[in-house]
Amino acid sequence: MPGQEKGEKLLLNHSPITILGWIGLSFFGVGVIFVYLWFGTTALDSSSQSQFSQATLNLEHQWIVSGEHAKSLAEQGATLLDARSLQILHLERLQNATFVSWQDFSLPNPPNRGKLLTNDRVLTQKLQAIGIFNDRPVIVYIDPKTGWGEDGRIVWMLRSLGHSQAVWVDGGYGALVKAGVAVENRLQSTQPSTGDFQVQRRQNWEIDREQLKHRLNDNNLVIVDSRELREYQGETPYGEQRGGHLPGAIHLYYQDLLDQNGMLFSRQFILKKLAEKGITPDKEIISYCTGGIRSAWLTSVLVDLGFSAKNYPGSMWEWSAYPAEDYPLLKLD
Repeated sequence: MPGQEKGEKLLLNHSPITILGWIGLSFFGVGVIFVYLWFGTTALDSSSQSQFSQATLNLEHQWIVSGEHAKSLAEQGATLLDARSLQILHLERLQNATFVSWQDFSLPNPPNRGKLLTNDRVLTQKLQAIGIFNDRPVIVYIDPKTGWGEDGRIVWMLRSLGHSQAVWVDGGYGALVKAGVAVENRLQSTQPSTGDFQVQRRQNWEIDREQLKHRLNDNNLVIVDSRELREYQGETPYGEQRGGHLPGAIHLYYQDLLDQNGMLFSRQFILKKLAEKGITPDKEIISYCTGGIRSAWLTSVLVDLGFSAKNYPGSMWEWSAYPAEDYPLLKLD
């Protein structure tokens, strides 16, 4: 065939060394392409992972984020948790969000209802089931105008169980919608991917009943009652066995740090208000409420501001159930 004869002549006109050179160059070219494709894409993957890590690096010391910041984290793959109370009334939620309740992770029976489950294996399974991963940020939101600080409670819980990138959103659901996070019908949503988070408890932000009892007269400690004034004065609307407040406790209703739109007041305003109450960064702050929910929220705000702060999760449900001579409460006339 003419084409075949032409090809044979071309080969015959070149030495074996030249032919081997062509073959070597061909293999070299293929190798270069392979290396580029393999290591190039790997580098891109590493770059995106590094970018995600950089974006979350500061979250270790930041417990509260804006709606815009939360949207950016969600777009990068952060887990979104809807902790709004009365969930059955909410027909819509943010896209890819999972409904959660603080009760699912707490002891069920009084007087311990405010305390976290004690079995780490059970907690690990529950958290993995709602899509909690070790290396992904977790964004929690509620409706702050109707809630009880459940977002702060979930974030405090996750931090106490070893997750270093859990945050709640200033302004909650409304702030996220305003930032442009898509909304979906809850009936059309899918189940979250199973996470890989492993519980590793940290005691940095928690104090128990006995520890608090022995520190009631500690001058370096400030105890804050985050309930309504009527509760502080002695009313028991939520099942406490005794009324009143812990000796020396300062009253600061947690919602006094929110404006009429459910947004936190400015940092300067909050620090001034805290200082007026005697709550200063040079002291260790212990917060309590009825069951460690509102006080967990207040603890999260204080930690975000740089305070040394702890939540007493047992709170009044637990404290009031024990003998008054050992666990005193004071009432206002």
